This record gives sequence, structure tokens and C-alpha cells, in this order.
Amino acid sequence: MSEYDGPWLVVGLGNPGKEYARNRHNIGFMVVELLAQRIGARFKAHKSRAQVAEGRLAGRRVVLAEPMSFMNLSGGPVTALRDFYKVPTSAVVAVHDELDLDYAALRLKTGGGDNGHNGLKSLTKSLGPDYHRVRCGIGRPPGRMEVADFVLKDFSSTERKDLDWFVDRAADAVEALLSDGLERAQQNYNS
Repeated sequence: MSEYDGPWLVVGLGNPGKEYARNRHNIGFMVVELLAQRIGARFKAHKSRAQVAEGRLAGRRVVLAEPMSFMNLSGGPVTALRDFYKVPTSAVVAVHDELDLDYAALRLKTGGGDNGHNGLKSLTKSLGPDYHRVRCGIGRPPGRMEVADFVLKDFSSTERKDLDWFVDRAADAVEALLSDGLERAQQNYNS
């Protein structure tokens, strides 16, 4: 477990606006919003072009963030927050949708490529690749549906039956990462 005792920056990736709120691409926002509820914190506008909520989670000081720049430009606001709160990249956690995992599957890791995810591409360009990731499976688009159309659609009615459970489990995974470290969290959540 890390000896670092400063704040952690937990970033949900998504797009701002009600029209995107329940899209597959916004599961990162859903997870950090649940974490904010758990700690009784409210999101407020920050000069970094993000909404932030601060508190203590899993025994650690945490800054929960939702970049308001749209997915493809997430790196700028996240870098500004990292610099403002003086958080090392090793204490940044990105929560995001993942096409290459079945719906409701989770994986935690540090580093890696962007796998075509424009939010990760923007973060990696700004921060480098060595931040933690909580990857939330959304599955692949059916048939010949374009990826962009799929990720910008709301979860299906079948998926919505398990969505609260899935978001709750992803929030638990973030807490486990902060309290127990990556390896132990992977043992419990990488199935």
C-alpha cells in the first residue's frame, strides 16, 4: 500500500449535459456521483472547468471530479485539478466505460493504452499513462452500429435492471483501490 497521504483525485469520465447523463459513455460520472453521495459531498464548479466534490473516502482525503469539457478534452481539466491539489499522477483514478469488457464486468489497472477511448487518449496526452483506471464494461455495439452511436446511447432496458448494482460495485472498487491498494482490489474485482 502506498505511503502517500495526500489527496487522491478520482475522475469520472463523461460528457456534461442532461442529454448525456444516462449514456453508456457517462458511467464514470455515475460512479463518482454515487461516491459523492456516500460521503455526503456536493459537486461545485471549479476554475479547472470541472465539477468537484471533496471529502474523505476509504479513510483518505479525496477530490471527486467530473470534467465539464466533454470527453475528448478531459485531459485539460484533469491536469489543472492535479496541479491545483498537488496530486501525483500515481494518485489519480479514472473511472470510465470500456467496450472490450462485457456489460457489468470490472477491471482495475494502472497504465496501459487508450484502446481508442478518446477520454483516456486526452488524459494520457496530458498526464502520461501511469494513472489508475477503473474500467467499467459496457460491451460491444450490436451488428454494424458505430461505436460512437453505441456509447452515446442510454443503457438498454435490460441493462438498466442491473445498472444501479453495477455502479454501486464500481464505486466499491474505487473505495477498495484507495483503502487496500491496487493488487488487493484487483483480486476482489477483476473477475
